[in-house]
Amino acid sequence: MSVRTIAVDYLARVEGEGSLRVRVHDGRVDDVELQIFEPPRFFEAFLRGRRYSEAPDITARICGICPVAYQMSSVHAMEQVLGLRVGGQLRALRRLLYCGEWIESHALHVYLLHTPDFLGYPDAVQLAKDDPDTVRRGLALKKAGNALMALLGGREIHPINVRVGGFYRVPSREELDQIRPTLESALDIAEETVHFAAGLPFPEADEDYEFVALQHPEEYAMNEGEIVSNRGLRIPVARYDEEFERAPVGYTHALQSVRKGGTPYLLGAMARYSLNHGQLTPRAKAVAHEVGLEPLVRNPFRSIVVRAVEMVFACEEALRIIAQYDPPSDPWIAPPDPIPAGVGAAATEAPRGLLFHRYRLAPGGQIESAEIIAPTAQNQKRIEEDVRHVVERSLALDDAALTGMCERTIRNHDPCISCATHFLRLDVERT
Repeated sequence: MSVRTIAVDYLARVEGEGSLRVRVHDGRVDDVELQIFEPPRFFEAFLRGRRYSEAPDITARICGICPVAYQMSSVHAMEQVLGLRVGGQLRALRRLLYCGEWIESHALHVYLLHTPDFLGYPDAVQLAKDDPDTVRRGLALKKAGNALMALLGGREIHPINVRVGGFYRVPSREELDQIRPTLESALDIAEETVHFAAGLPFPEADEDYEFVALQHPEEYAMNEGEIVSNRGLRIPVARYDEEFERAPVGYTHALQSVRKGGTPYLLGAMARYSLNHGQLTPRAKAVAHEVGLEPLVRNPFRSIVVRAVEMVFACEEALRIIAQYDPPSDPWIAPPDPIPAGVGAAATEAPRGLLFHRYRLAPGGQIESAEIIAPTAQNQKRIEEDVRHVVERSLALDDAALTGMCERTIRNHDPCISCATHFLRLDVERT
């Protein structure tokens, strides 16, 4: 009998604190545990008793990389309760803000967190010593995304300009025109990034994913749409709980989400691209074709190419919105008076995938309950399956090499561990 244990006590180059345990018994993988041990931060509890209008600012603090996603999901859910429909230029500005987040988040992952894996570097600092131009490209893209977030959100991290019904302030035509050269340069760099990423050496892998993402009839979905999958799922967001379930797992502070019946699924750039690639912008479609990116990407190591294509899309989409911008007369739509009671659910596409929010409001607008299901909590089970499969294919590697391959597999999915820590297991023994 032989037992082999692969242990990664602290995962490097992911957001948050987590570890990995893999147990191999007589050449068979017995257990894979992606352990999220970062302390829960209880945002759902913080929201209870607060006024509905406070939700965007509170939820933005859940993540410093994708705060817009949390804000957008919360405002859409609140507007559902209030009967508000935000359209026109206000809707376009929200999409523009989301473009900024996709650009800065994907740039961070592609260049600073993921590229070192393919080029044999322990981190981006060491990469920058030998190849500073590569890292500079990533920083330039991130700066462009941050500039959009600062202009529309009031600041780059944890934006403060988003409110239920719209914005506290909308930009002038001149302000958006001033950012166009930065985005035009970023678009060129993003296209270069697709070619760069497509030329990286990819380990072989072919995973049978159930991809889940939003889908919109008229656009590459970011803020709105139905929940769909490549296995026939199509439901309105309000029915999320009918098709998905989450439960505590003893080794993690995240509630793991699966399809009803226990099947894991995958969110994020690969899911969005595979389900919606026909709605990409022209240059994003063209560059994906140029590098031979197939419509259905099932090798998780090639997710870096898909993220690069989404950066092209986000830059191109941002420039389209700016070109068509006509400042609205009012920055927001006022809520009804009095504020009604009700339940609102919404989902938007965070860089790492579908982010679901549900709120119950009391008459007057006080939050009675909040449910927030982060992408990483939904991806965790599927990530574990990826690790299981890569270990099964790589048992001939020594422990150091196998450990490195496991870490690479996790970083394919850019997990945002802090976002997932909404759960704390509590055991009480009474005598």
